[in-house]
Amino acid sequence: MIRVLVADDHAIVREGIKQILADQPDLQLVGEAENGQDVLRAVRAGNVDLVLLDMSMPGRSGIELIKEIKRIAPSLRVLVLSMHEEEQYAVRAIKAGAQGYLTKTSAPDELVGAIRSVAQGRAYMRQEVVERLALSFSTPEEALPHTRLSDREYQVFLMLAHGQTVTSIAEELFLSSKTVSTHKARILQKMGCTSLADLIHYAVRKGLVET
Repeated sequence: MIRVLVADDHAIVREGIKQILADQPDLQLVGEAENGQDVLRAVRAGNVDLVLLDMSMPGRSGIELIKEIKRIAPSLRVLVLSMHEEEQYAVRAIKAGAQGYLTKTSAPDELVGAIRSVAQGRAYMRQEVVERLALSFSTPEEALPHTRLSDREYQVFLMLAHGQTVTSIAEELFLSSKTVSTHKARILQKMGCTSLADLIHYAVRKGLVET
């Protein structure tokens, strides 16, 4: 039996995943979490084989949450279920310690297969992600400016590119507006952009956000 913790801040998403798991005799839902703190609490309590993790939740989320999960429970398997299609986000998740990366557009059968694969010790990711991951270890990623961002900066960059304000980002990530503004300034500097409009245009041009 594979014991699964479902972590997503949207109740309707959790409910859908619960229904998918309920149809599988070898998969057991052992907990739900709607923010980063709940995830870490459940991980510390044990009784979990795999965390099905949304990358964007209130509180600690994304890459830093994956790192903290692996620090607390190094052998715990993490499968990311994300809205982000971009390979670079998946690469960062894998480097942080996740064993698999799946998008929310995936079919239920693919999700079930990914859970079983990751729980059995295998990695699960698209071929494009495998290729990008291999390239990131063999050559420096210096061609594209967004690859130079830190994990937190990259998270803020995507949120800005999706049209979120500094205030809304601060609230979602439990940071101060001043901290987010500092991240924004560093992002603009590292990427050679002079305005938020330039940043959004770059993200759209590179296919990092949907138009």
